[in-house]
Amino acid sequence: MNEDLANNETLRKKVADILSKLDKEGKKSLNATDCDCVKIHSRQGSHAGYNAQTVVDEKHGLIANADVVNENNDLHQFAEQIEQANETRGRNCRTACAEAGYNCVDELEKIDKQNIKVVVPSPKQISSTESSPFDKCNFKYDRDSDSYTCPQGHVLKYSSTNYQKRHKVYRIGSSICSQCCHFGVCSNNPRGRTVTRILKEELAEKLAVQYEQPESQKIYNLRKQKVELPFGHIKHNLKVGGFLLRGLAGAKAEMSILSSCFNVARMISIIGVCGLIARLAK
Repeated sequence: MNEDLANNETLRKKVADILSKLDKEGKKSLNATDCDCVKIHSRQGSHAGYNAQTVVDEKHGLIANADVVNENNDLHQFAEQIEQANETRGRNCRTACAEAGYNCVDELEKIDKQNIKVVVPSPKQISSTESSPFDKCNFKYDRDSDSYTCPQGHVLKYSSTNYQKRHKVYRIGSSICSQCCHFGVCSNNPRGRTVTRILKEELAEKLAVQYEQPESQKIYNLRKQKVELPFGHIKHNLKVGGFLLRGLAGAKAEMSILSSCFNVARMISIIGVCGLIARLAK
């Protein structure tokens, strides 16, 4: 009986500690087994885990930087991962390329400012959905008046700035929209059509054009081959389906070991066992 009471008290304290931590950190959920991990959404569904990151070089496909983060998406990873890879290499790369999941203008700007060519598509650029005649891309922006003109020639004036979402809002008067022959297709909002413009829209437009360049397309196509190779080796050849250690530090250590194993295997493929031993002996 005393043992049961002790167990109940221990469980009660554990639950109280978890609730206290949730309240303190403003979270809706917490993994009590590994408090560092996050909920990861993948093809296999949602599960607790970590987000592994790799940066590979263009020529040989070797991992220049490997990391693990406890964020369930890649939006805030681009600049940090590229900078860590540059530190490992001892110099800045000429071009940094990533998929659309890394397209956060604030992150891309950090690398662009270092005179490194950024090749990262926007989600819309890789979308297979056909654009509508009334998509924002068909609205013309006038910098002098800070306004947009819709395909029918009506002006959307600046309305407000949403600093949380980091964009400006432009609107047409409700009476103009409701009398337009395209009302209900372009917009069915009783307040009229709205268009948003992120605060760093000009940079986003510059990077979008940069991605479409033929040279950038070659680099992006090469990225698919180079970046996915390490993950294929780790998951298929090394049979690694997840991290074994709990905690972010443990996951980072595992990823470092796995990346080193990949690099050794990759170097053997490139220069052979004898070649690698000769290089290491120097």
